[in-house]
Amino acid sequence: MEALARLIARASELLDRLERQIPSAPADPDWAGAIAFRWRGTGHAPSLQHIRNPHRLALADILCVDRQKCELDRNTRQFIRGLPANNALLWGSKGTGKSSLIKALLNEYAADGLRVIEVDRRHLVELPDILDLLYLRPEKFILFSDDLSFEADDAGYKALKSTLEGSFSAPPANVLIYATSNRRHLLPEYHEENLLARQVEGEIHQGEAVEEKISLSERFGLWLSFYPFNQDQFLDIVRYWLDRFQTPLNDWETVRAEALRFALQRGSRSGRVAWQFAKDWSGRTRLGA
Repeated sequence: MEALARLIARASELLDRLERQIPSAPADPDWAGAIAFRWRGTGHAPSLQHIRNPHRLALADILCVDRQKCELDRNTRQFIRGLPANNALLWGSKGTGKSSLIKALLNEYAADGLRVIEVDRRHLVELPDILDLLYLRPEKFILFSDDLSFEADDAGYKALKSTLEGSFSAPPANVLIYATSNRRHLLPEYHEENLLARQVEGEIHQGEAVEEKISLSERFGLWLSFYPFNQDQFLDIVRYWLDRFQTPLNDWETVRAEALRFALQRGSRSGRVAWQFAKDWSGRTRLGA
């Protein structure tokens, strides 16, 4: 009996060790408790993590890009209503509201079932795994990849290209991809590539390298370009955020001069710089009051 007890204890110890080595079944995401998620990768538990405190930007907070805002808002409303809608590429100058616009759209339409999953570039190779999770969900999901750019041999580049169009697997009707980038074609472009263009019966045909780069960006059905703000637009954004921060503007000329000096130091009159100045000025004003 004593030998049997030792054997049972030994077997129990071995089973405990084995259970620790076998990964547990992944828990279902907290679909009901969150509107924004972050894909952490198939090697993490959970792979899809909900974001507890998403940005609370409103569409009214996104200034000086009215055309782009109107276009992306319309596309998103089509998507939410189950109508045909396009994947979108927002490209152009930094700090002009590309990613902020997507955050604001989430807050605008979360009550209508819109959700956002943030996917880092290094995880784009796992897009098929992400889509498998979403096929049967009732919500509408935007897969959001921020500040996207690739090198020519990047595996994520090929995975994204295949997911947008080209895979045998049909994309879910409840998923769109919204990406932002400083590059129109998401890949570095070189002057010598233009020299490979050729004429065929009077028509210009790009070289293979250029064609390959264009082939990814053209799979986004909606292109929205964002350009640097001029001085008046920059100051309009400054005034908007100072008002939001409830900062007195008794001497606008002084504030105006300081805002332009702030922008000059950073070499940019972007919306991001305007927001940063407004925070700095509002904080300093209140501290000295």
